[in-house]
Amino acid sequence: MERSRVAGEAPTGTRILLASLSAVVAESVTFPIDLTKTRMQLYGSGSASGAHRIGAIGVVSEIARKEGVIGLYKGLSPAIIRHMFYTPIRIIGYENLKGFIVGSETNNGESLPLATKALFGGFSGVIAQVVASPADLVKVRMQADGRLVSQGLKPRYSGPVEAFTKILQSEGVKGLWKGVLPNIQRAFLVNMGELACYDHAKHFVIDKKIAEDNIFAHSLASIMSGLASTTLSCPADVVKTRMMNQGENAVYRNSYDCLVKTVRFEGVRALWKGFFPTWARLGPWQFVFWVSYEKFRQLAGISSF
Repeated sequence: MERSRVAGEAPTGTRILLASLSAVVAESVTFPIDLTKTRMQLYGSGSASGAHRIGAIGVVSEIARKEGVIGLYKGLSPAIIRHMFYTPIRIIGYENLKGFIVGSETNNGESLPLATKALFGGFSGVIAQVVASPADLVKVRMQADGRLVSQGLKPRYSGPVEAFTKILQSEGVKGLWKGVLPNIQRAFLVNMGELACYDHAKHFVIDKKIAEDNIFAHSLASIMSGLASTTLSCPADVVKTRMMNQGENAVYRNSYDCLVKTVRFEGVRALWKGFFPTWARLGPWQFVFWVSYEKFRQLAGISSF
């Protein structure tokens, strides 16, 4: 397929803008699924009984009944802010790492081994997550606040600005990076699965002439990458969510303690709590993101990812 411009020659600022715009669209569309996943992961958190089990449909019904439809978007603003930093850094970082290795060859890194792509994806995800961790923390806290409202309790924060300010005042600057270690672990696994798998799967579909470089190829690749990244990252995601939701009265000493207590009190399966809504979110998220991003790149005269 003819390429109008290789990624290495495309303006970095343009690619950052397109990645941010695509991420905002994808996050807005799929946010209620992310909220459902977070609430499911928090059920039983720190409880020795771990007995209260509730499915995705039950969580959505409970949110809609007690908080209204608007409750499904609790924490959307910090989520969008997070993705305006997180997604461009990991996407452009991954592309630039590939470009550094292969230069401006027309294959644009398609011949790189899957293991190399996985390493590049994981490394890009780590850097992006360190930068975006404060916004991720605020998002998780605000999502968890919805449970307090549903129980007739006063939420901890009225909005993202107050959440950021209160965390900074009560927990210090370090508090903004609470849960950063499990965050980094999750980011490495997610991006190792998502970026490498999407990249590899898309070119496999195209090379085998299953589809052209179009929405069908992008859809197939996004489904495969979503499943791979969810399977790899769900345990780290559960630990990350629980660690980041802790306030001053911490239930878990560190991510390892959280992992051990979760397995001890709730069983190994608890590490994959929220697996279906996580995958159900990653699939549509990646579909919306990649289709949008690839289309925006095409309109901008930049080669496909």
